[in-house]
Amino acid sequence: MTVTSLIGGKKSMNYADYKRFDFLNGTGIRHSLFVSGCHFHCRGCWNAVAWNPNFGKPYTRALENRIIHDLNLPDVRVQGLSLLGGEPFDHPKTLTHLVKRVKSECRGKDIWCWTGFRFEDLLDDPERQEMLDYLDVLIDGPFDLAKRNLKLKFRGSSNQRVINVKKSLEEQKIVLQLQ
Repeated sequence: MTVTSLIGGKKSMNYADYKRFDFLNGTGIRHSLFVSGCHFHCRGCWNAVAWNPNFGKPYTRALENRIIHDLNLPDVRVQGLSLLGGEPFDHPKTLTHLVKRVKSECRGKDIWCWTGFRFEDLLDDPERQEMLDYLDVLIDGPFDLAKRNLKLKFRGSSNQRVINVKKSLEEQKIVLQLQ
């Protein structure tokens, strides 16, 4: 049974990949979940195969339990979880369930998320804002091939921002994450 159906969602979410011990998508050692489905279809997207919401495998309770287990491995200092896509905010119910579990069951782990949405737009949707509330770092904005810069850390184009979510919500303005 999929997690979405277990938490009252209408359609299950697929995921394109789950990578343990990822060093590329955020700081420190991380585990990264790549969700399927993205409506942005950015020209030059490095993961266009994940635009299709049916790509990959169904997200299940077993996978969610594995992510929680992997974040709590005793012999490895895993810093946190990264959510990438596809588009994570196209699945707010399923991923809010996951990020709530991470925050309650995985002591001291941070959560990073990449999205084509702008931070400000996420605040206008209650389901997406609830998911946002559990994130630590958000890389926002669609990839813009005309503004691509391979020297940028954690982002592909200069229009994207690396945002400290907690401070931004507290101060009610965008606070960029120091890098």
